[in-house]
Amino acid sequence: MTFGQQMLFFFSAVGAFNGLLLGIYLLFVKKLKYIPDFFLGFLLLMLSLRVGISVCIYFYPDLPRLIPYLGLAALFFTGPALYYYIKSSFQQEHFNWKSCRKIFGTLTVILGIVGLLYLFFPVIWDRYIGTFIYTVWSVFICLTVYQYYIFSKQNIAKGNRFVLPVLISNVIIFLTYQLISTGWIQIYCAGGSLVFSFVLYANFLILINKKDQQISVKDPGNRYSNKKISEEQADNFVSRLERLMNTEELYKNPNLKLNDLASRMNMSAHQLSQLLNDNLEKSFSIYINEYRINEACEKIENGSYLKIEEIGYEVGFNSKSTFFSTFKKIKNTTPLLYKQSQTLTGPRFQSSNL
Repeated sequence: MTFGQQMLFFFSAVGAFNGLLLGIYLLFVKKLKYIPDFFLGFLLLMLSLRVGISVCIYFYPDLPRLIPYLGLAALFFTGPALYYYIKSSFQQEHFNWKSCRKIFGTLTVILGIVGLLYLFFPVIWDRYIGTFIYTVWSVFICLTVYQYYIFSKQNIAKGNRFVLPVLISNVIIFLTYQLISTGWIQIYCAGGSLVFSFVLYANFLILINKKDQQISVKDPGNRYSNKKISEEQADNFVSRLERLMNTEELYKNPNLKLNDLASRMNMSAHQLSQLLNDNLEKSFSIYINEYRINEACEKIENGSYLKIEEIGYEVGFNSKSTFFSTFKKIKNTTPLLYKQSQTLTGPRFQSSNL
């Protein structure tokens, strides 16, 4: 390989590798703690696979026909992944998982059928498979841009700060691959790999810069230097918070942090802390532990077959001692005494009704 080819291979491969690692982290390490991260991880994984395969084809053109098809198959899902990343970023807890699974299931079946036709009838389908993949990608890119425009126009609560950079980046990558595929730009598809690598690192630098700017404007001497949350806005936040806690039971996660809950609420950790302290007059730990203790009481009252300490683990505590001390602090009694009181009052209540 020439020096230019070596540099092309290096930057393309490094970009694909880093994108792959980030995608795996978001998919399998963070899992479903924050729904948009799942789709962002899936998007990065698909793009990285496509980029990696493009680089392999460029330097090793004699690979089996199945390899290029896998690259196109990965590209096929980038459009839907971007679409649902934007949608979930804005809809948050209202995101419809059932509809999403149905769409992805349908697309997978369609891709499987087209793939079989391509593998068994390569002469007929060879010139159509790429057109089909790029058409689906084009449709979802247009839908995503339109959806972002609608959400912004309706003044729906903004998604996280990654949304716009991710959208713009994917439009750039899409246009690059489209221009290359039409032959208007005489560069092999590895050129798209370079664009992906460049966009990936550019986004990283932009987001790091934003984070630094946010840190620099904080005033450590004034915990709540921002404008106080209005009563109307606070009521809206509290309603959303209660709905989220009741429907998804986030308090059962023993590792739940203020930042995790703030991300699900689509607000900063500072705002959430301010909301809890100023409007609910509770700290984050007290707010979460009240949900846990209330559920523990319900389980005890309903005669749960679990042992007392098992109930503590079930509702989100990570140790027996923490459960007992928190229960005593909130209910002014121990879990065992509370259970005994329920056992004593139960028969009495029944006899009074006879």
